[in-house]
Amino acid sequence: MKIIQLHQEETKIIKLAVENNRQAQQQIYGKYSSKMLSVCRQYIKDIQLAEDVMITAFMKVFTNLKNFEHKGSFEGWIRRIMVNECISYLRVQKKVKFAEDEFFTEESFNEIDSQFTVEQIQYLIDALPDGYKMVFNLYAIEGYKHNEIAKMLGINEGTSKSQLSHARKMLQTQITILKKQENGTE
Repeated sequence: MKIIQLHQEETKIIKLAVENNRQAQQQIYGKYSSKMLSVCRQYIKDIQLAEDVMITAFMKVFTNLKNFEHKGSFEGWIRRIMVNECISYLRVQKKVKFAEDEFFTEESFNEIDSQFTVEQIQYLIDALPDGYKMVFNLYAIEGYKHNEIAKMLGINEGTSKSQLSHARKMLQTQITILKKQENGTE
């Protein structure tokens, strides 16, 4: 019965936030801001810029809160706004270029060894070119399908698949190098 009570509490806070209750908005921000900063950071290397984008996205959350239909996860709804805001920011900055490469190879990608820290993994992802990084994050982390990614980014589905394939190859190469460095063989 506790789950129903928590859901009712969230619904009440959302309703108050829709009515511009600053305390309710602060509660929502406090509850989700650290997770959403992580989401923004996946797309934007610079932590201050990621925070700026997150704050802009939260303004959109509060502006559009009346449109939340309570059908899915509230956190998922906020996350989608964050991802879309990151994509918009990167587009405006013209930081993302996609090579129209219809040729790709579908390869298996081994799980990243647990010997790596979150910081090391994030560093490897940050080292990807922005187009590869964006498609990788949308596919591997956010769980979007290639047709959805293509629509979001205004690219062909084949380009999305190609960008993911290139990102995976680059990550695999970097992981191999990192393993050799840690083992002292390079």
